[in-house]
Amino acid sequence: MGYFGVVALFALWLSGAAPASVPAGLKVLKDPKGACQITVPEAWNSSSEQAGWAVLRDATTAIAVVTSQPGQAFKPLPESLLKMLGIPKEKIFENSAKRVYYQDKIAAGPSDTNAFSVMVPGKAGTCSSRVVFLPEVPEETARKIVLSVGPAAE
Repeated sequence: MGYFGVVALFALWLSGAAPASVPAGLKVLKDPKGACQITVPEAWNSSSEQAGWAVLRDATTAIAVVTSQPGQAFKPLPESLLKMLGIPKEKIFENSAKRVYYQDKIAAGPSDTNAFSVMVPGKAGTCSSRVVFLPEVPEETARKIVLSVGPAAE
């Protein structure tokens, strides 16, 4: 294979390695350090003054936040900490070396909020996201947001 064949293969490999584009109807939010990101629906308003969060209508309806903890090694939460936090076992959706994902607040009524929290390994630490939302916001929307957390695309 000649020089140009190798260059062509390398170019194809690079294009396949590029991060997938953001699906239509979603936008990317990065934490203030630019290390971690989540995707939220375009209808959610993000702050142009402070990175890392977005709201649906206002912060009392729904808020999504992404943060980074540089230098914090990611690891599953120990059983003792989960007990201390009072998170019921059925609300711990994943507690693995890849992701910690749980519901840490359950609405007591239509004017009370639910909340999902997620932590994943970042490039040089841990990425976290939390979504707090009223029951009028589809639970599936909140799940998609928190599960989109990860290291920021280059």
